[in-house]
Amino acid sequence: MSTFEKVVVIDGKGHLLGRLSSIVAKQALSGQKVVVVRCEELNVSGEFFRNKLKYHAYLHKQNRVNPRKGGPFHFRAPSRILYKAIRGMIPHKTARGAAALERIKLFEGVPPPYDKVKRMVVPDALRVQRLKPGRKYTTLGRISKEVGWKYQDVVAKLEEKRKAKSAAYYQRKTALAAVEKKAVESKAAAIKDINASLAALGH
Repeated sequence: MSTFEKVVVIDGKGHLLGRLSSIVAKQALSGQKVVVVRCEELNVSGEFFRNKLKYHAYLHKQNRVNPRKGGPFHFRAPSRILYKAIRGMIPHKTARGAAALERIKLFEGVPPPYDKVKRMVVPDALRVQRLKPGRKYTTLGRISKEVGWKYQDVVAKLEEKRKAKSAAYYQRKTALAAVEKKAVESKAAAIKDINASLAALGH
């Protein structure tokens, strides 16, 4: 991501929450628009039970003056948990920081139009690259479900549909490519002289 692209779409699956947050925050501050999909598949280092206890401890933190109104607000959805991690790495109370947050979009699953867009990974934030083999880790979607996120089953159902549709499209694409290749091979002898003359002209 050294050069600017119109929008960078990142597939969150298998990335570590904190490491991905820091990279996304830095890119957004430099002016890049970033979209992260499949936030429910993000990983957090450490075993599930410990992470669950940490989140429950966070749920107890509240504003003593006005607990209902003052916050902190405890987001349950994976995309909002990632959002808050990113927001903590950005000076969000300044105009520059607020503008950077506007450049970031986060989603559970892969909603349209991002299901038809090439998705990237960030090698520096991948769990397989960063965690020592054998270390325990947790999926963010599981933690979210335990603390009150209600849409894990809905997202899973939509993802199944998307994957089935994607597989059908890929089959059609490979079949069409095979037909095209066969057609080219069958006519190769007929257009051999034309190709040779074009090659001589530098085409």
